[in-house]
Amino acid sequence: MPASPDDLLAYLTKLDVETTTVDHPPLFTVEDSQALRGDIPGGHTKNLFLKDKGRVSFGSAELLEEVWGVKPGAVTPFGAINDRQGRVTVVLDEAMMRCERLNFHPLINTRTTGLKSADLVKFMRATGHEPMVVALGRDGPPVE
Repeated sequence: MPASPDDLLAYLTKLDVETTTVDHPPLFTVEDSQALRGDIPGGHTKNLFLKDKGRVSFGSAELLEEVWGVKPGAVTPFGAINDRQGRVTVVLDEAMMRCERLNFHPLINTRTTGLKSADLVKFMRATGHEPMVVALGRDGPPVE
């Protein structure tokens, strides 16, 4: 059974990661989330679940739920808590990681949880996912 948002927040607390979580209506698109950006400080991103079997493509909704424990519209790096077999390679954008604070869905798209970018790496490592930090073609950090 995948971790719940409350399980995730408890895990982050256990790691001494300070978070702030905001409840809001469901967000399914970047456009939906733009209205909240002024109210929630920090970097906001678009998270993708991709697969590479000879060519890069989006992973199916079924694979996303099986491996990452989230539904489409709630893709988040926090899904690493559910990937106990280490099937996913986490790639973080170098420009994004220059933000002091980052925001992601805590496994559901009706909340947004913010944390320090360094604590995101701490979380990833604690779940057994050593993140790859690479320049993905954008010069500046995500919209804050």
